[in-house]
Amino acid sequence: MKGVGWVLAGCLVAGVGCGGRTPERGGATVVPPPLPAAWEHLVGEYVRDGVVLLLLERGDTLRILTDSAPEVAVGTGRGDTLLAVTDPAPWWVVVRDTASAVAGLRDASGVWTRREPGQPVFRIEPRRPVSALRREARTAVPPNEAPDLLPPDLVDIQALDSTIRLDVRYASANNFLGEPVYASARAYLQRPAAEALVRAHRALAGAGYGLLIHDAYRPWHISWVFWEATADSLRQFVADPAQGSRHNRGAAVDLTLYDLTTGQPVSMPSGYDEFSPRAHPDYRGGTSRQRWHRDLLRRAMEAQGFRVYAYEWWHFDFGGWERYPILNVPLEELWDDGRT
Repeated sequence: MKGVGWVLAGCLVAGVGCGGRTPERGGATVVPPPLPAAWEHLVGEYVRDGVVLLLLERGDTLRILTDSAPEVAVGTGRGDTLLAVTDPAPWWVVVRDTASAVAGLRDASGVWTRREPGQPVFRIEPRRPVSALRREARTAVPPNEAPDLLPPDLVDIQALDSTIRLDVRYASANNFLGEPVYASARAYLQRPAAEALVRAHRALAGAGYGLLIHDAYRPWHISWVFWEATADSLRQFVADPAQGSRHNRGAAVDLTLYDLTTGQPVSMPSGYDEFSPRAHPDYRGGTSRQRWHRDLLRRAMEAQGFRVYAYEWWHFDFGGWERYPILNVPLEELWDDGRT
């Protein structure tokens, strides 16, 4: 599922690549300007017959991408008409509801219905009650592994650099399950990964950003809960506990950027833990500024030995993760034991 950012809309829906173009990686050193207010409710995804039309912003222009034609730059015509900068010029008319909100786009072939942006916090309907799954998870047994793996050396990330911020979603109800599954809002990584994370954080400071951690080491029984709670159709977004997660090994981290001036998280093409194509690291939609932030994070992390996960812009695996064992120690026990 890599390369989604350059696929045409039909391929984006299917979640597969459609060619060999190299993804745009946001190489500009200056953050793009904010999206013009008049475009805020236009940019997004529009759907007809299971096909997605992307109305995106890039280079201070609106652009349309469908599965039947290359990307088309469009300008605003009279009223709610969008005109392609081509000859002959295709057109789209903005469809509004009774409250004048954007409800779709109409072209010569019909109406594309606007797909609402992702929820502020993405939610699923768990297949079974999370409380019951958590009780069962405590008796579940992690998979057997080879005996020659490295001894764990989990360290508290903030003990290495207190300016790395935490927003540990699974210690609150602010997550895709809608209830807390961690007893402690702490973040641990294997020492080499934690030290590399600190280097990435300090390198980003020169651009005016810092790292905000959503999750790091995750006990194996929590991965078991995620897997059992999630529908089969969405399981590409959660780790199979039979294989173990790189989070379970203390060698993966979920994170975003925060602005050093405002202290606020930056805007990205999707929310954290959003189970949709918008979460893919090469998703082409959204705004120039959102993609720039996403790609800046990716460059900073990959420069320090991490690799982004193909389905989630926020998830990074540290090189050599396979040398560490699957761990099932609850976070509160790490904290209670005073391990560093």
